[in-house]
Amino acid sequence: MTEGDAAPARDRYEDQVTAGPGGAMTDEVGVITGDLTVVTGLSASGEAVIAVQYTGADEWYTLTGSPVAVPSGGLAALHAEVLERLRQGGGAEAPR
Repeated sequence: MTEGDAAPARDRYEDQVTAGPGGAMTDEVGVITGDLTVVTGLSASGEAVIAVQYTGADEWYTLTGSPVAVPSGGLAALHAEVLERLRQGGGAEAPR
């Protein structure tokens, strides 16, 4: 990449968040709570896939409602919305 080239679009975002009361709803194990690591990435088909895990654990879970279409704001905006939903808790699911 040379100066002046457009930066490549990111296709994966990862952050840590503390889930609010009621936690996050997963397909595999139901609600998880506490300190979570969240990854929002693109699948081969171009959909956004959202996975969560207890921070430091080995197992990953699918956030209920994932995969979803990438919104017009892009993957970064979707990831930010997911983080906010998880902070609020209440069995948070992927945006529809």
